[in-house]
Amino acid sequence: MDLGTDAALTPDSDASAVRRYADLPGPLRLPFVGNLLQIEPGRMHRQLEAWAARYGPAFQLRLGRRKVLVVADHATIGTMLKERPDRFDRPVYSALVLREMGLEVGLFSANGDVWRRQRRMVMAGFAPGHVKAYFPALLRVAQRLQRRWQRAADQQAFIDLQADLMRFTVDAIAGLAFGSDVNTLESDEDVIQRHLNKIFPALFKRVLAPVRWWRYVRLPSDRALERSVRAVKVAIEGFIAQARERIRQEPDRRVHPKNLLEAMINAADEGDSGVDDRDVAGNVLVMLLAGEDTTANTLVWMIHYLHTNPEVERRARAEVMQFAPELGSYTTEAIGALEYVEACAFETMRLKPVAPMLPVQAIRDTVVGGVAVPAGTMITGLMRRDALDAAHFDEPLAFRPERWLGGAPIGAVTSAKRISMPFGAGPRICPGRYLALMEIKMAIATLLSTFEIESVGSADGNEPREHLAFSMGPVGLRMRLKRGATPLATGSPISAPGLPVTDG
Repeated sequence: MDLGTDAALTPDSDASAVRRYADLPGPLRLPFVGNLLQIEPGRMHRQLEAWAARYGPAFQLRLGRRKVLVVADHATIGTMLKERPDRFDRPVYSALVLREMGLEVGLFSANGDVWRRQRRMVMAGFAPGHVKAYFPALLRVAQRLQRRWQRAADQQAFIDLQADLMRFTVDAIAGLAFGSDVNTLESDEDVIQRHLNKIFPALFKRVLAPVRWWRYVRLPSDRALERSVRAVKVAIEGFIAQARERIRQEPDRRVHPKNLLEAMINAADEGDSGVDDRDVAGNVLVMLLAGEDTTANTLVWMIHYLHTNPEVERRARAEVMQFAPELGSYTTEAIGALEYVEACAFETMRLKPVAPMLPVQAIRDTVVGGVAVPAGTMITGLMRRDALDAAHFDEPLAFRPERWLGGAPIGAVTSAKRISMPFGAGPRICPGRYLALMEIKMAIATLLSTFEIESVGSADGNEPREHLAFSMGPVGLRMRLKRGATPLATGSPISAPGLPVTDG
C-alpha cells in the first residue's frame, strides 16, 4: 500500500493514523449477502445518510461480495472527484450492466482512454457558443409548455409536474442536441419518454441486484426492458442518420453545426478522434437519460420551494418581469440576466440533489478520508450531508437563494459550491451544466411570467416523498395554475447582485 502522495486524500494525512477498511464501523450484515437485504433502492440515499449520522463520515457497507466505503465528508469527496480519472474511475460494473442491456457506453460510464476520447467529442458539442446557437429550438419548446399549461389553467386541472417537466426536457434535449422535433408536450405519442423511463430504473435495480437473474431467466419486466432498449436504439440510429444526411446536404454544418449531435459527429470524424458512431450513440443515450431525469426533477423540486417560500417566489417573479416578461421575445441575454432565478436553482440542488450519491472506484491502493482502501474498492460519496450541516451553512434547512449571490459574505458562494457540488467537480464535472441551467431558467421564466401558482403539493397533502431511481425526484407533486402573473407592486423590479460563473 502506497501511503505517499495518495495519503493526501485524507485531510489530516498521517500515515500512522490511517485506518483499515475492515476496522470501520457500519451496519450489521448477513453472511454472503452483506447489507443487500437491508437496502431499499428507492430510499437508499436516505438510509446511507442515516447510517452516516450514526457511524460517522466514513463507514463500511457490503453489497454481496462488493466492499463499499461510504464517505460523507465534502472535502474528501471533492478531492476524489478532482483525482479522476488518474486514481478513481466510474464503477466498472455499471458499464458491464449497460452492455448486458444492449446499450453502448457513453461518457457517463466510460473510463480511461475511452473516456478521454469521448470527452473531447462531447465537450465540442456542449461549448457555450454552440448552446447559444440552439436557443431558438429551446424557445419553441418553452412555448409548447406555456400552451400546455394554459390549457390546464383554463380547465382548472391539476398538472402532474414530473410528467410535464419530463416532456419539456425530452423535447428540449431532442431539439437542442439532435435537431429532431420530438413533440411530447403536444402529443400523447410520447414514445421515447415512455421507453426512457424504463431504462434508468432497470439499470439501478440491476446494479444493486444480489443475483444476476437476467443472465438465466427473462422475466416479463426483462422482456419489456428489451423492447424499450430496442426502440431507443432505433430512435438513436435515426437521429444519427438524419444528422449525417443534413451534414452531407449542407457541408457548412461541418464548420457551423446547428445542434450538439452534429458537433459530436464532426468531432468524431476528425482523423485522430479515436471515436466512431458507437461512441456517438452511447452519448446520445446519456444526453437523453441524464438530460431528461436530472433537469426535470430539479425543476419539480424548485417549483415546490418557490411556492412554499412566497417572498422568494415574489422576488424571482419580479426579476423575470424585469428581464424576461414576454416569452416570445426571450433572448439568451434576457435568460442570462435571471441571476436570482439561477440562485434558486443552486439552492434547490443543495437541498434536493438529484444525484445524492456519487460512486467511484479506486484504480489502485490509496487512502481516502484516513482509510486505506485497496484497488477496486467501491467508494460512494454522500453529496448532501455537509450541505445540510449548520457548521457550513446558516439555517441549513432553510431555502435561502441569497447564499448563492455575489452580495453574500466574501467567500460564501465559492464555499457553497465547493460543499454542495451540484454538478460534480474536477475533470468529470457535468459537461451539460450550462445547458441544464438555461433549460431551468427558461421553464421558470415561462411559469412566472404567464401564471399565478394556486397550489403545489401531493394529493394527500403531505410533504413530497423522495424517490431514488438513479436520479432522485419527488413523488406525486401536482400543481394548479391561474392565467396571468400577479402585477408587480410599484418599485418592485429588482437588480440582483452578480452571480459567479459556474465551476469548470
